[in-house]
Amino acid sequence: MEQKNTDRREREFRRRHEERTAAPPVPVTRPSPPPLTYVPFGEHLRRRLPQLFVGLALYGFSLSLTVRASLGVNPWSVLNEGLEQHTSLSFGTITGAVGVLVLLLWIPLRQRPTFGTVANIVVLAGSSDLGLLFIPENLGFPARVGLLVGGVLLNGLSVAVYVGARFGPGPRDGLMTGVSAATGHSIRLIRTLIEITVLGMGWLLGGSVGVGTVLYALAVGPTTQFFMSWFAYRSTAESAAAEARSGRATPTAPVKPERDARKRLNDGDSVTPVRGEGP
Repeated sequence: MEQKNTDRREREFRRRHEERTAAPPVPVTRPSPPPLTYVPFGEHLRRRLPQLFVGLALYGFSLSLTVRASLGVNPWSVLNEGLEQHTSLSFGTITGAVGVLVLLLWIPLRQRPTFGTVANIVVLAGSSDLGLLFIPENLGFPARVGLLVGGVLLNGLSVAVYVGARFGPGPRDGLMTGVSAATGHSIRLIRTLIEITVLGMGWLLGGSVGVGTVLYALAVGPTTQFFMSWFAYRSTAESAAAEARSGRATPTAPVKPERDARKRLNDGDSVTPVRGEGP
């Protein structure tokens, strides 16, 4: 009988101890990327400037990969390819020229170019031509499929890298945001209309439209989103605000040791400690 009472008291102690020491689980959430608005040029320049140029160079090279794949390219590259067939200019030169023409459309939209806007035009023109110089033409089908998939994935990564540096939008992105602000329509709608228009113009001029165009449309957004939280620069003020929010969410102080809880038993029987409990 005495043994049964001891066992019952031990079970009651374990139950009460678990209720006292059990803490609500702290949810582990992946930090969301900061807003991708413009950050002043001079802030952490040694960190952001290389990121901008590396991202833009990779973006231009990714365009070269999809062009050499000859399985279809993104809408703006379709337009560039179409124009290339009617001029003596290189693909990269046309890419830069189209960027300048798009930049002129910013004037009625009251958009202001930034350092990142100008760098976008110059670096993309050079890096895409450089990539086309080194990547051979007329490859076999398996190699072309590899170029296409690699180009689309690299494109999404490079967008996250250079946009995450937060030096301002490129000419095409600025056109999209400017038209959206001027008309009051959503960015999704404006981007869709712009890209359909550009795609149609490029196709009429002889640009290549194919499975790569569809793959790009479906894959580049999720790929960019996946990498964005890794490369998006967080300004000094945003970092301080994030740390403050993290400090307010700090868990409460640890629970007292088990020996303190055992002292609160109604009797003096010895009970074996419970391992692995507590925070």
